[in-house]
Amino acid sequence: MKKIITFIGAGNMTRSLVAGLIQDSTDMQIRVSDPDVEQLATIYQYSSNIEGFTDNVLAIEGVDIVVLAVKPQIFQRVCESISNSVQEQKLLIISIAAGVTLASMREWLGDEISTVRCMPNTPALVQAGATGLFASPAVSDEQRSLAEMVMRSVGITIWLEDEAKLDAVTAVSGSGPAYFFLFMEAMQTAAKELGLDEQQARLLVLQTALGSAKLALESDDDVAILRQKVTSKGGTTAAALAVLTEKQLPEMVAQAMSAAKERARELAQG
Repeated sequence: MKKIITFIGAGNMTRSLVAGLIQDSTDMQIRVSDPDVEQLATIYQYSSNIEGFTDNVLAIEGVDIVVLAVKPQIFQRVCESISNSVQEQKLLIISIAAGVTLASMREWLGDEISTVRCMPNTPALVQAGATGLFASPAVSDEQRSLAEMVMRSVGITIWLEDEAKLDAVTAVSGSGPAYFFLFMEAMQTAAKELGLDEQQARLLVLQTALGSAKLALESDDDVAILRQKVTSKGGTTAAALAVLTEKQLPEMVAQAMSAAKERARELAQG
């Protein structure tokens, strides 16, 4: 039978997931619930078969999967408003809210609820995301497959056997795009100082970043080997890397990611 999925919240991540599911030609009926009818109108542009709701309880009636895509500030209120229906129907709940633990969801939804907590990242908006997933003990193998299918529609997925590791995922892929954006921003600024105009600098830097990631993904070599292959002894690349090493770039990256992981842990506990 065709599965029915309801997204609560019609923001950017929901739009990305809906677009990804439609692009994958997934045999799934899609519902979206949001109090903002303008947000729903945007969702309708993806397919005429999408059902829209402004009442969350009505939106999850008779469904198989509920994706909670609302801000952490209202997450508890949304959960408590649908908890009775979720418990009666024994639904699979997929949460993409940062910092909301399974313990909190059990408190607001019920102890035996099948829940998958996910940490996606913003490249999911262009179907190039990376998502870490952790499942509660109540999640069946079929439900794990369903959750993976939903999140895989916008990129790669990895399963974690320890919820605490989602903090590490946050530090790596969740916050990771900002690290690369900062580095690309710095490269663009330096390129202009070297004499290139703004458009030339932007195109060269962005294409180099894209090409490097694509090469790394498609190569059997580790990134360290790829770095060595492009670095000729005494050449231009070696001169640049010597400066980055002298300025302790690897140590800075490690410290930055540790700070992100610690902050993610604090937010989850708070």
